Amino acid sequence: MSIISLIIKREFIAKVRNKSFIVMTFLSPLLFVGIAALVGYLSSLKAETKRVAIHDESGLFVTEFTKQNAENTEYVYHDLSMLDIKFIKDSITNESYEGLLYIPKVKDNKDLENKIQFISNNSPSIAFIEDLQEIIAKKLTKDNLEKAQLDTLVIKKAQAKVAIVLSKSSGEESVKGLNEIKVAIGGAFGYLIMMFIIIYGNMVMRSVIEEKTNRIVEIIISSVKPFQLMMGKIIGTSLAGILQFTIWAIIGLTLMVAATTFFGIDASPKAKIPPAMLQTAQQEIGGTAQMYIQELWNLPIATILICFVVYFIGGYFLYSSFYASIGAAVDSETDSQQFLLPIITPLILAVYIGFFTVVSDPQGTIAVIFSMIPLTSPIVMMMRIPFGVPWWQLAISIMLLFTTFLFVVWFAAKIYRVGILMYGKKPTWKELYKWLKY
Repeated sequence: MSIISLIIKREFIAKVRNKSFIVMTFLSPLLFVGIAALVGYLSSLKAETKRVAIHDESGLFVTEFTKQNAENTEYVYHDLSMLDIKFIKDSITNESYEGLLYIPKVKDNKDLENKIQFISNNSPSIAFIEDLQEIIAKKLTKDNLEKAQLDTLVIKKAQAKVAIVLSKSSGEESVKGLNEIKVAIGGAFGYLIMMFIIIYGNMVMRSVIEEKTNRIVEIIISSVKPFQLMMGKIIGTSLAGILQFTIWAIIGLTLMVAATTFFGIDASPKAKIPPAMLQTAQQEIGGTAQMYIQELWNLPIATILICFVVYFIGGYFLYSSFYASIGAAVDSETDSQQFLLPIITPLILAVYIGFFTVVSDPQGTIAVIFSMIPLTSPIVMMMRIPFGVPWWQLAISIMLLFTTFLFVVWFAAKIYRVGILMYGKKPTWKELYKWLKY
């Protein structure tokens, strides 16, 4: 058995036998399910009812707000004098009211557009103010149309409401909200890759630092080349990560199959729901869940899982080379902080690009470019795959990723072989540059 194989076996066994690794492998899926259940429960809780006082001197909105009473908002009309206004302001301070909506009396309705006030103790939410503005704007618009002797009922009937039906080229009708599902899946896999790179990359760095500070590495490199030791650590840790992900994937697929069985869903990719049944199902919670899970099965799950493994390996190898070289250059984790920021920055940039660019335009220029750049492609490309990516873009992206890895690992090995035996001196960027030239 080769020396690298022995190092890989040693690192792999050391990681998988670790108690924290075993516990988190089986506990993490339960934690995700528990967090999702908690978020769902909290979102289902009814918010406290807000009481809003209204003083309408114009008399235009006598019934407008009561007709628009929201589930968590109660509008209370008051015909107030100056003294009463002081009382309402005191009530606002004492939190009896969320605030006071003051509508002054004016000669022309157009003057109301910039004179209505909302008096509150705390800043109201943007959504709440937008709701108030929409109610007032509709009423003023209606009055303006009536003054212009235009039939508001005719205008209302003439207003068209368009709902575009999304269909696939195969002729199947897409479920409303499918893009949100794709965003969620792509974002989840991209975020997992970032977390895996950081977690397992730090494991490689800590392993190197531990062997260096314990002087074990001096014995090891007497019979092993520094490059072999570095590659053995990187590959061994990556295999542990792949094993952990495989277990998570099996648990996730098991839960999905259980969900399809529970809802009575035909998970076959060719299964179709008749239009009449589809329309009825959309009105029911169970039917909606059924359609969403069916659409999940219709996504390229195999491509997503295979690409996840490929991009995880490529991204992990690339970044772990940096982590290993940093671990060899420093004597403690505290000293490593100055070098970690440039490594983590591309990962954070990739997540931001994914959520703010890929979501809005997955086939746009920015999304395509950053899915090709090796430092960001593992995350950005995984966010694009659920929307459909041409095979040639995948091929170029993967080729660039692994080519860059080979190029980076060559430079990282130079830092590793020099820094692994350096003690008692905090390295600088200038020192690292010198080591590259040795």
